[in-house]
Amino acid sequence: MKSEVCEQIEAKQGRMLSLLEELVAAQSISGQEQPGQEIIHERLQEHDLEIDTWEPSVENLEDHPGFFETVTYDEFGYDGRQNIVAKRAGSGDGPSLAFSGHIDVVTPEPVADWAYDPWEPTIEDGKMYGRGTMDMKGGIAAFIHAYEVLEELGIDLQGDLLLQTTIEEEAGGVGGVLSALERGYQPDAAVIPEPFGIPNIGISGAGVSYFRVTVSGKAAHTARKYRGVNAIGNAMDVYHALTELDRERRERISYEPAVAQDPEAEGSETNLSVSVAEAGDWVSKVPGEAVLTGRVGWPPGEQSEEVRQEVTDAIMGAAEENSWLAEHKPQIEWFGWDADPHEVDTDEQIVQLATEHAEQITGGNTSYVGGLGGVDERFYQLYYDIPAISVGPRGHGGHGADEYVEIDSLVETAQTLALTAIDWCGTTE
Repeated sequence: MKSEVCEQIEAKQGRMLSLLEELVAAQSISGQEQPGQEIIHERLQEHDLEIDTWEPSVENLEDHPGFFETVTYDEFGYDGRQNIVAKRAGSGDGPSLAFSGHIDVVTPEPVADWAYDPWEPTIEDGKMYGRGTMDMKGGIAAFIHAYEVLEELGIDLQGDLLLQTTIEEEAGGVGGVLSALERGYQPDAAVIPEPFGIPNIGISGAGVSYFRVTVSGKAAHTARKYRGVNAIGNAMDVYHALTELDRERRERISYEPAVAQDPEAEGSETNLSVSVAEAGDWVSKVPGEAVLTGRVGWPPGEQSEEVRQEVTDAIMGAAEENSWLAEHKPQIEWFGWDADPHEVDTDEQIVQLATEHAEQITGGNTSYVGGLGGVDERFYQLYYDIPAISVGPRGHGGHGADEYVEIDSLVETAQTLALTAIDWCGTTE
């Protein structure tokens, strides 16, 4: 039975690739995900599934410990941004399983850096190029393909199988996976096909926080510079303090799964970056205010409150060394992403099943990876005690130019997901 499943997944891969091409062309940028969701909904309606669609509600989520207002909610709200869950009811009392993926992608800008049109998928040398091919519409196409093959072969799972596509993972996932969990979709395990490079299995995610620091000066005409205080210079003191904190943290923090995910990450398993600097509004004016916006990420081992306190202490320490800022304190705002890290025990049955099948199908050895970025799996693990892992394709260029996914790894992902569902949910003899 399993051999036939794998054979059919490979033989009918063209159907999977056609779906992926449609999804890439849909341009479902985070905050504007509905074009991609409409394609998913139409595809799922072809099958005998219980389909649920809904728009998230802040009122229903704001008391949850994992809640924060995402930057896409601030800009777009949740009207017209639907999540989708399709349920294939099991025939018995086997454990339930969710295949979940985020439909949103990041902007391809600057498009001039691309050798390929990011919205017109191109297949070349066993790879498909386009925004979202790897992160993570390829994984969505793979799990839908896996489900369709199981149905066509009449494989009767005893446990419920949930197929879900959610919004705004790139902004934190609050209106996506968290909304689905709070709506009652709480399976016994979940697999999210993030592109962690099958046969590798993602077992952890990073903590992430966004911050904004407003640094004051005193505005004046440049001809009378002596009457002003340049906020840019003051902001540079804060910037250097944060750079030093980043260096010190990277020296003392290590996390092997992050290095297994990307060997170049060694020595940078935690990261703190000032990403946006804004100051000044006229060339003949001493700027009276500067704003630094940044992100801090860290692997399992610390909680959000601890990391935020370190950042705050570094900023205020710099202010004490600056005669102006000592009396005019910087203002710190935490916004957007506020996620604690998570880690799944590799002894969990879902991990072991996925490992067995990934290694068997690819002929490779699994490494347990993760901890470089924040992922949706944390909602399952931290707040509902549901083991959630990543099993997804190989590729390159996520969030950058010329993103691609390796097509053979999409086939391997679909095969691994299908066999994992068979063993996890159980089948009727």
